[in-house]
Amino acid sequence: MTKRTIRQWLSDHRPTKRRIIQLYAALLTNANLKGFGSGQIYQGNAKYLCAPGLNCYSCPAASASCPLGALQNALAGTNTKLPYYVFGILMLYGLLFGRWICGFLCPFGLIQDLLHKIPSPKVKKNRFTRIASYFKYLLLVSMVIILPLLYSFRDFPLPAFCKYICPSGTLLGAGGLLSNEANTDLFGMLGPLFTWKFVILVVFIVASVFIYRSFCRFFCPLGAIYGLFNKISFLGMKLDKPKCVDCGLCVGQCKMDIHHVGDHECISCGSCVNICPTGAISYKGPKILLAPNETGTAVKTKNMTVDPCDFPGTPLPRKTKVARSIVAIAMAMILGGSLVYYNVIDKDPPPAEVGGEIGNLCPDFDLTLYGQDGTIKPSDTKGKVTVVNFWYIYCSACVKELQTEFPLLKQEYGDDIEVLVVHSNQEYFQDIPQYIADNFQDSWGYTHCRDVENEAFFKSVGGTSAWPVTVILDQDGTIIYKVIGSTTYDEMKTVIDAHLPA
Repeated sequence: MTKRTIRQWLSDHRPTKRRIIQLYAALLTNANLKGFGSGQIYQGNAKYLCAPGLNCYSCPAASASCPLGALQNALAGTNTKLPYYVFGILMLYGLLFGRWICGFLCPFGLIQDLLHKIPSPKVKKNRFTRIASYFKYLLLVSMVIILPLLYSFRDFPLPAFCKYICPSGTLLGAGGLLSNEANTDLFGMLGPLFTWKFVILVVFIVASVFIYRSFCRFFCPLGAIYGLFNKISFLGMKLDKPKCVDCGLCVGQCKMDIHHVGDHECISCGSCVNICPTGAISYKGPKILLAPNETGTAVKTKNMTVDPCDFPGTPLPRKTKVARSIVAIAMAMILGGSLVYYNVIDKDPPPAEVGGEIGNLCPDFDLTLYGQDGTIKPSDTKGKVTVVNFWYIYCSACVKELQTEFPLLKQEYGDDIEVLVVHSNQEYFQDIPQYIADNFQDSWGYTHCRDVENEAFFKSVGGTSAWPVTVILDQDGTIIYKVIGSTTYDEMKTVIDAHLPA
């Protein structure tokens, strides 16, 4: 190849501005890269902020929360402030960006774009795909709204979409954690649910090679939410209807299932801008966001040529631009000010609410004691740091840590701490007394008890189908530590030392 040919190839295959923005957005929302080395999930203050795109909270690199997961937890949880925050930030993102987020800021959208570049036969959009694009609205109503609300009345949070479908969670969350050697114990806790999620992930990966953004078009509830704001969002595509001659070139050029430019399926990629022979399509955002090679091919007609370096269309009146800018800046300032006040200025938080997350008061249940009559509940141990470990008889990782890590803890702190060992699988409740006598020593000082029916205590702190789970409560009964999976003596000691008198 000659130098000229190489230069031409590099010019034709240079990354577009949209691709660069996608890469920067993915890096920004996954800035905790050291999480891949430690195998731990980042839980700092930045996690109070929702990322705009679909980015799993449980990804080791995730530096912000997923708005879809936050929405489900807000509907199902006991925190009365959270729904206002989540609905507010979704509205803010929708009004500012609409589905421009899908095209530019969503990490899982970027993954699908890259998969689709793999050479293969491509499935073109058709009447069936256009009808199927409405399926994501059914998922939004059923799995993101109705199911979490129904389970909230049973005091059992169920983020149904995240738990049963979301491929981003399987790839970025489970994949990121399981790929680290520090989390090898997690493999022993994988079950049918993970197999189901893994199969779904493989299906979406394969489908994305042949079908443009298969998950984004047919299954993503977050895209369904943002699509509702497309007509009024600050960024996006604009159609000047008086100039439109209904030639259909823009709809044909678009890989999404749009009915017209800028509708609820449009992700504002800009590929239709210069395909329009009359210049009826324009971009509502600043020109810097798209490069000439991202706006389609110039269309020649008898009397005009549309320059691909231009962004044709009637510009918005200056007053409209100024008004939109003021509204956007004001909303951003309100949101930013609220976050600063909540996390920095308001250092005297209101009384903790009951829940299963760090910072919540631990839910209080009567637990049946093993080896003695009566019951015990977490509130009975107030005044001491209390370690609550949920296990069950056939979980090898559970038994191992109870025989190795927790004895060291009791040896270190003695009666200064309480260790509640809660068997939380009701299927095996009758086998436990003899098992405890054979496998655990009285000298370790555990308080053995069993969960209530349907593992209500276990589920109240976020337990699902994976054991062990350990939470540590301070002297007031507030959760100060929580880990799903095995823990270590050193890790628990660090937390306890910070809450015991010197």
